[in-house]
Amino acid sequence: MKKYLIAGLLVWLPLTITVWVLTSVLGVLDGLFTWLLSASQALLPESAHTPLEMLKKIPGFGVLVMLVGLLLTGVFATNIVGQWWLKQGSRLLNQIPIVKSIYSSVKQVSDTLFSSSGNAFREAVLVQYPRTGSWTIAFVTGRPGGEAGVHLAGDYLSVYVPTTPNPTSGFFLMLPRADVIALDMSVDEALKYVISMGVVAPAITKSARLPQPQPPA
Repeated sequence: MKKYLIAGLLVWLPLTITVWVLTSVLGVLDGLFTWLLSASQALLPESAHTPLEMLKKIPGFGVLVMLVGLLLTGVFATNIVGQWWLKQGSRLLNQIPIVKSIYSSVKQVSDTLFSSSGNAFREAVLVQYPRTGSWTIAFVTGRPGGEAGVHLAGDYLSVYVPTTPNPTSGFFLMLPRADVIALDMSVDEALKYVISMGVVAPAITKSARLPQPQPPA
């Protein structure tokens, strides 16, 4: 009985989690669309309220509109005119107290993580954590900057050590490059390895170098 229960769980658990994640994302998009419609009702005459209420009741319409909106925003942001307007908007937001601290911090992080020209989360590595002789997978996010970079003499890397099975939380470390072992596995493969708690190990490529980890002297 236990064997069959576990086999059934292994079939349904990945499917359930996949559906849950997709439902959550679609719910966020639909909720944002509903909020925009509600905000529009305050600006439009009462005669326009009824059509807006009807749009809220169409299943999946909010998600479709938000996806199209994101696509059009991306097209607008990648041309010269759009970039100029976005710079003006960012300059305005950066002049508002409280708002500027939140907006600038979130924008810097998002630009670093999702920019195609950035190096964040582009490389999986092995690091010793939380003690010497204990190894875990981390992701290179760049090099130490600001005052921290001034005090760290030598070649250092900034790395993010994700927790398992939830990689959205973790630890930020600054380590000497000599203490970091580069891996040939992709970031996606490394994330699967972390989320599965080491159960789903990526295949070893022919070009992979497998040095024997040695603790620093």
